[in-house]
Amino acid sequence: MTVAQALRQATRDLAAVSDTPRLDAELLLAHAMGISREALLLGSPEAVVPDAFRDLLARRLGDEPVAYIVGHRAFWTIELAVTPAVLIPRPDSETLVEAAIAHFGLRAPQRILDLGTGSGALLLAALDHWPTAQGLGVDRSAAALGVARANAERLGLSARAQFLEAGWETAADGGYDLVLCNPPYIEADADLPAQVVRHEPASALFAGPDGLDDYRRIAPALALPADGVACVEIGATQAHAVRALFEGQGFLTQVKQDLAGRDRCVVVTRHG
Repeated sequence: MTVAQALRQATRDLAAVSDTPRLDAELLLAHAMGISREALLLGSPEAVVPDAFRDLLARRLGDEPVAYIVGHRAFWTIELAVTPAVLIPRPDSETLVEAAIAHFGLRAPQRILDLGTGSGALLLAALDHWPTAQGLGVDRSAAALGVARANAERLGLSARAQFLEAGWETAADGGYDLVLCNPPYIEADADLPAQVVRHEPASALFAGPDGLDDYRRIAPALALPADGVACVEIGATQAHAVRALFEGQGFLTQVKQDLAGRDRCVVVTRHG
């Protein structure tokens, strides 16, 4: 089977499990051939498809996410290794980085805290943007921290990024002028796609009956310096409830939308 034939057939097959069947087919075939997607698209459509593609396609048809199959995912300006120990970084979460950049303007944060760092996506994207900043990523999962440390090393950021097995209580430090956080915020009984429920870590997804359990822990723990900011990811319907939790602790809040126009980030600052 040639590349052109394989892509046509795989796209038809993947339409049953994916909203982006052609993209999935291209990424999987490029991975099987050991080349980039760009090289695949620019190469000969008559090239022969390796046998490995069949196994990769079968995994995707079994609802395994493409990022776990190929082992990496682009986020902001960086490329991250991902495993089933961490959530797959999503473009929606880039809203937090955009909000932080808008807050600091021409300035740069000096110390950054990433609560629930997972793959290290938010922290490493921020460090890549601000080359003078230092950062700490914390997570309760030792396996996730292993992924984050490896990403920092591969990106040349390990000298400025530290990682620690810890939880939301780290927010009380007060010495970080930028706090980034993408906590679990899915309701326990939410109906999620099979590829999420079957493959991504539940501990990073679910947060009690209303999805707010972790915000209830983070808000009273959070301490910020006078000019500091926390950028906290939320579900699309949670802005009012999450803002109320932080405002109840005396903070000011704003809401930022993602590219689809959905509420995605609560920006938290101190009065005055």
